[in-house]
Amino acid sequence: MMKHIFIWALALLSTQASFAQQTVNTASSTVKFEISNWSIKTVEGTFSGMTGIFNLNTNDLANSNFNVCIDAATINTENEQRDEHLKTDDFFDVEKYPNICFKSTSITKSDNGYTTTGTLTMHGVSKKVNIPFTYNNNTFTGTLEIDRTDFGVGSDGGFMVGEEVSLEIICVVK
Repeated sequence: MMKHIFIWALALLSTQASFAQQTVNTASSTVKFEISNWSIKTVEGTFSGMTGIFNLNTNDLANSNFNVCIDAATINTENEQRDEHLKTDDFFDVEKYPNICFKSTSITKSDNGYTTTGTLTMHGVSKKVNIPFTYNNNTFTGTLEIDRTDFGVGSDGGFMVGEEVSLEIICVVK
């Protein structure tokens, strides 16, 4: 009997360990974005420097959560002059707002994977967003669209810079 209890306890511990909080693999994680420029061209870029915690237990979504940030100064559109301008107070103001963060409030199962709802904070503004995502091989892949002006990013962009930004979040956990 004692042997069975020991085996059951060991199995329980190993199951709980597999659902333990994980950290973001900063080197492998990125946020890709696309935005229109001059209404005729699309600018693509990335952010890196993602850090935070990732706690996803597909058997217990109510107790799962994410708290992840990216370094706003890592913006890269493969145009150094544009990237430096995007870092200024005309757009991201990275000296004042160095991080873009997401903190989940809920995670639910969906037809194509999952959806997380939470608070996206950028440029000192916090908004509730929903991010549909999949999770395979320790990789969270989510997509969403935001209006950059809702966050006060590049408010004076006028017709030169589109308002809608498409984001793809790739978060690898370890």
